[in-house]
Amino acid sequence: MPSEPLLRLGGVSKAFAGVQALREVSVAINRSEIVCFAGENGSGKSTLIKILAGVVTPDDGAIEVDGRVRPAWQPIDAMRAGIQVIYQDFSLFPNLTVAENISFNHELSQRRMLVRWPEVRRTAQRALNKVGVAIRLDALVEQLSVADKQVVAIARALVQGARLIAMDEPTTALTQREVQALFGVVRRLKADGVAVIFVSHKLPEVFAICERIIVLRNGSKVADGPVGAFDIGSLSQHMIGRRLEQHAGARSHDFGAEVLRVEALGRAGQFDDVSFSLRTGEVLGITGLLGSGRTELANALFGLAPADRGAVVVGGRRVRITSPPDAMRLGIGYVPADRLTEGLFLPQSIGRNIVVSNLETVSDAAGILYGARMRALIDEWVRRLHVFTQDADLPASSLSGGNQQRLMLARWLARTPRILILNGPTVGVDVGSKAEIHAIIARLASDGMGVIVISDDIPELLAACDRILVMQSGRVTEQVARSAVDEDSLAARLAG
Repeated sequence: MPSEPLLRLGGVSKAFAGVQALREVSVAINRSEIVCFAGENGSGKSTLIKILAGVVTPDDGAIEVDGRVRPAWQPIDAMRAGIQVIYQDFSLFPNLTVAENISFNHELSQRRMLVRWPEVRRTAQRALNKVGVAIRLDALVEQLSVADKQVVAIARALVQGARLIAMDEPTTALTQREVQALFGVVRRLKADGVAVIFVSHKLPEVFAICERIIVLRNGSKVADGPVGAFDIGSLSQHMIGRRLEQHAGARSHDFGAEVLRVEALGRAGQFDDVSFSLRTGEVLGITGLLGSGRTELANALFGLAPADRGAVVVGGRRVRITSPPDAMRLGIGYVPADRLTEGLFLPQSIGRNIVVSNLETVSDAAGILYGARMRALIDEWVRRLHVFTQDADLPASSLSGGNQQRLMLARWLARTPRILILNGPTVGVDVGSKAEIHAIIARLASDGMGVIVISDDIPELLAACDRILVMQSGRVTEQVARSAVDEDSLAARLAG
């Protein structure tokens, strides 16, 4: 390996509106190296990635590529230097084919009047061959799985001469099998001399794929070393600045009365013959791979896509749930899997996101809102769930991932539901926020709420749940007590 790093940042600092995002951060990335940027939400990882990509200009510090200082650094400079970032949305054209997406920028760079379609296909196929994945070149990207979209984004980067690829939370929506396939692609990139920056909150994955870990906390670099110098405990401590308390999964208290019973519930083409019960004070986990029907079941229980057969019993009474208002009147709350597109009104204020599901408590019979009631409700739940913000009038988009998730919880807890359904409650949040959300779930159950946690995160299921249902192909295939399984046996059940 050459002694000169591919990329070096020296003493980089950046502030936004008086908030210091980075403080004199220095990092070096070598050729053919897999490096993790680790840190809580708000630690500065995203800002650092955007500086690498030329999207954000640092206030101070130097950027070197191949040993040469680059005083002006724009996105086009990063692309020409072979630095590519694959963001969580992949930035693909959903209505174009795989070949067109992979070759699009390459074709633009040729400055030709006409597109040479055979060359488009050859270029795309060569790139897919490099990552060792077979995808139909004429398939529309909108029809692809998340894993295949990610491969298309990687192939596109290679066509543009990528020497360093930064992947932002690349495994968030992938199954365990797809994660392993992605790791194979990453190792192939390394073997071809490409450096990879891997950003993830899933610490076991960090240890499985990365060679070096750089830890950021509050905008500063606090650790940098080979992966062997860390374990999950020490890495967590570097990230959050304190030792993370370990919470036992199953609790010893007795559960109360049955609050929900589902009998042979089904929806055509999505799930069928699903039966289970939930008691007050219980945390029930529902797991399965993508496509197992777990999210469709949650949508049915909340009335987003109602079941067309079977029965739902709430509090001993058979009910029909055909819409979210039906579910809300029955005391059911739902935090969806994608808080950004399904859960939050990002441009609206933090406060409005809390009161939007509680308008009847802050208004009179004519629907006129009382400002004092709104403010009291907002202040109470910002305080109770520790939503860290300087001002509840700021947009929800200003919050970190963990705080956005707490905001979603605050919205529903303000309604004091009897049943709370959490779909992927800690997706995309950092290790500290994850532990806090698990503690909130345990506290809600201890206070007598019935909680359903839908997740394919095995450590999360074992940490948070008392009982776990496994779904495959739209059916519940097994029910296990938390005490009867470990990570390996639950993973085997998920794989089928």
